[in-house]
Amino acid sequence: MTDASARATAHSPDPDAERLAALGYTSEFKRDMSLWANFSLGFTYLSPVVGVYTLFATSLQTAGPPMVWSFLIAGLGQLLVALVFSEVVAQFPVAGGVYPWARRLWGRTWGWLTGWVYLLALMSTIAAVSYGAGPYVAALLGVEPSTATTVWCALGLLALATVINLGGTRVLSAAAMFGFAAELLGALAVGAWLLLTHRYHGLGVVFDRFGAGGDGNYADAFLAAGLIAVFLFFGFEACGDVAEEVADPGRQIPKSMRRTIYVGGAAAIGVSLALVMSIQDIGAVVSGDDKDPVAKVLHDAFGAAGARVVIGVVLISFLSCVLSLQAAASRLAYSFARDRMIAGSRLLATVSGRLRVPPYALLLAAALPGVIIVGASALSEGALTKIISFSSIGIYLAFQMVVLAALRARLRGWRPSGDFRLGRWGLAVNIGALVYGVAAIVNICWGRTPDAAWYDNYLVLLSAVVVLAAGGLYLLLARPHLRGDAPSGDATAGGATAAAGAARGRS
Repeated sequence: MTDASARATAHSPDPDAERLAALGYTSEFKRDMSLWANFSLGFTYLSPVVGVYTLFATSLQTAGPPMVWSFLIAGLGQLLVALVFSEVVAQFPVAGGVYPWARRLWGRTWGWLTGWVYLLALMSTIAAVSYGAGPYVAALLGVEPSTATTVWCALGLLALATVINLGGTRVLSAAAMFGFAAELLGALAVGAWLLLTHRYHGLGVVFDRFGAGGDGNYADAFLAAGLIAVFLFFGFEACGDVAEEVADPGRQIPKSMRRTIYVGGAAAIGVSLALVMSIQDIGAVVSGDDKDPVAKVLHDAFGAAGARVVIGVVLISFLSCVLSLQAAASRLAYSFARDRMIAGSRLLATVSGRLRVPPYALLLAAALPGVIIVGASALSEGALTKIISFSSIGIYLAFQMVVLAALRARLRGWRPSGDFRLGRWGLAVNIGALVYGVAAIVNICWGRTPDAAWYDNYLVLLSAVVVLAAGGLYLLLARPHLRGDAPSGDATAGGATAAAGAARGRS
């Protein structure tokens, strides 16, 4: 963008452009994403079908049908987080999500470290979701789901998602809305069919654990099974990652975030209830005799041909999830690069003049997960699980780094000034979000395999320590957070004036 065009954008009568200019930026994106497209992006990232179909069997075996209640607990906890994020994005509607939010709430160092954690978590999550789709692709094609086949299917899914993302914001919006419609309608259709034709239990089944947890403390089993809900309820932050591609983001994005929680949570609970009530022998699942109850239920209820159709819907959900994850990761990398906070900033901050997307940042969000998949699968059968273990904790760490930054800023005088405000409930919601987030992180990290080596038992915690230590060491040696002159720490008193001054200086 030329200096003349930047000045024109900064002084445009467009209120969104003026708002962004006051925050120190001019945007090269087009605001082509509607409210429903923005919500669809968050929904397909959360993807209740992907989350439930991936972890349902393990959770049911661990805690029995009462594991369904964990969705309500995690949903309410993450709603508090989404409300905090809504206040922040309404005041700072900048591309990149958690990185610019943490930067404006606390400062450059905290912002950089938050972005570092979130970026690596997103990359490993893209690898995990792509790899998880492999067996479904193999089943749809009728081939044996070997490691090699799964890797090739995962890479093919990554390539397809990248091509779609490179099509621009309108193409991404259309794909997200199609994915949302297919996933929601598919979940409703499957759930309704199971409940009407293949139901063996009533709603009371959710109070019967069928011997799960044994004679020990059932709370331990419930918390372990509850990880299905903990891992499911994120994705709403992606609505804010594309803030510069949404018209009136201060009003629209908070709506999208809340809808993602409401609709995604309801869909996840509905699918889980339908599956639980349609399993004839739940005791066999709890005992471990039935290791794949989902496939058995689908085959019995829909037959071989019908099960393939359902698998096709599941694959659309996986593809939509990868699309949304890539979009979020690329906008974060772009935001990092625009502030010159990352190696290769000149390329990663480039936005295509024709498509209005950051092509090199998108390629990074395909190449790095691809390297993770290929490299990990080549090392050993369990290496991929070890490498992507950080994805389960990194998202929550990054979330709570923003929540903590918001609480700190609030205690230091920050009064949210965007179009969405919690008012007198702000402090209580912020504290509640932090308490929930810390509890969820402890639950994720808790060692539950005492017979395994200590480093395997606490693999998730170790992966988090390694990533944080590596980021801290890089901060000390390379000092990337000191590059660039983007505004930071301006959420507290006087920050708005500083941001406006920076905007005028840039224009």
